[in-house]
Amino acid sequence: MLTFVVLSRLSTVGSMNVPNLILSNGVPIPAMGLGTWPVRGDEGVATVRTALQLGYRLVDTAENYENETEVGQGIRESGVPREEVFITTKFNRKWHSVDGARQAAQNAMKKLGTNYIDLLLIHWPNPDQDMYVEAFKGLMKLLDDGVIRAMGCSNFKPAHLDRIFAETGATPHVNQINLNVWTQRRESAEYNKDHNILTESWSPIKPASMLQDPVVVRIATDHSATPAQVILRWHTQHGYLPVPKSSNPARQAENLASWDLTLSTPDMAALDALDKGEDHVTDSDSFGH
Repeated sequence: MLTFVVLSRLSTVGSMNVPNLILSNGVPIPAMGLGTWPVRGDEGVATVRTALQLGYRLVDTAENYENETEVGQGIRESGVPREEVFITTKFNRKWHSVDGARQAAQNAMKKLGTNYIDLLLIHWPNPDQDMYVEAFKGLMKLLDDGVIRAMGCSNFKPAHLDRIFAETGATPHVNQINLNVWTQRRESAEYNKDHNILTESWSPIKPASMLQDPVVVRIATDHSATPAQVILRWHTQHGYLPVPKSSNPARQAENLASWDLTLSTPDMAALDALDKGEDHVTDSDSFGH
């Protein structure tokens, strides 16, 4: 049985519940997070602060977002203890080596103002550079040393993950990919599930036109919910971890309240049927940073 599909409940802030998933190494991770790209400056600080005060407990950032400093400040200003916040960040191709991964972690911790990272991801595989296995070995050392609590990848295909396993004997705890009801990435999602890797969804409710899809709108109307809530609940009922981005407190609360919704089997089947394939998905064999 896959351990990451087990749900538990954390404490609440206001009326918002924050569920947990359990990663394959036993580490609990909030089952929905806050995406922070591309918010920076005062807006970035306020976005993180208000989300945590509403009940979010996972914040997703990256070196490439250039907002790790703002994320750290927002966490401190929220009044939520650091140990209750799950911080995810990612590093770029410059650090694709064993020592480089350690330097990337140190850089991120300095900007975030923390002495550990909950989840550190390799942002893109960059196979042209052919160093992502070494970067993963660096994550393994950081995990052993207690610098990070969990290790992962972002935008990795099954072939990339196969190579990591073949050369290290280990797999990431998380693989974050572009996934939504129009782009369901079934090959990747099934691979992740079969290998005890949690699928995390970036841009889970984009493009915005997806919110106007007639099937989504119909299901939302049936449940007196919003289209965004329906799509987010589709993610979480599949066992995916979505990280929607919003700077608007009302939207943040709306997204979090998707946990009050339960989609029926016919609802899920109708949403599953919306898959348009992944022809438009950025190819991680040719793009990366």
